[in-house]
Amino acid sequence: MVAAPARRQQVAYAVKRGPSQRAACRLFSVARSTLAYQSHLAKKDVPVLAAMRRLSRLYPRFGYRRITIFLRREGYSMSFDRAWRLWRSEALQVPKNRKRRRAAVSRPRPLPPEQRHHLWAYDFVFDRCANGQVLKCLTIVDEYTRECLAITVSGRIRSADVIEQL
Repeated sequence: MVAAPARRQQVAYAVKRGPSQRAACRLFSVARSTLAYQSHLAKKDVPVLAAMRRLSRLYPRFGYRRITIFLRREGYSMSFDRAWRLWRSEALQVPKNRKRRRAAVSRPRPLPPEQRHHLWAYDFVFDRCANGQVLKCLTIVDEYTRECLAITVSGRIRSADVIEQL
């Protein structure tokens, strides 16, 4: 004998509902008409956004103000505030200026020293004594041997003193 399939029991679940729309709106002091509000601005902005994207691709160095002028010429009624809002919502921006890298082709590279006394370098070093007096040091170095050829220390060293040491 075959047993009859068991029937599913239908259980009624109690759905707990919150307060009515009317009561919730009264609680938050909101008009009920705002719940059904659909903004028409998004539909109105679609053609303007397409034109703004097109113009910003065409003129990448122009900002939202110049693009707004072009949009007005194309017949879109546009204020700068609305253009700014749309510009920011689309994350459009003027690319930043990058520094130009210039190749130094006109100047020849300095040759490294090949022997002793082939190339000298000089530099000034400053120091201060405990009493506040400034000391100026002229150092002359041979680039090949890294030997210090002269050190002149004085309160002031003029160009004639530098030429004399060299």
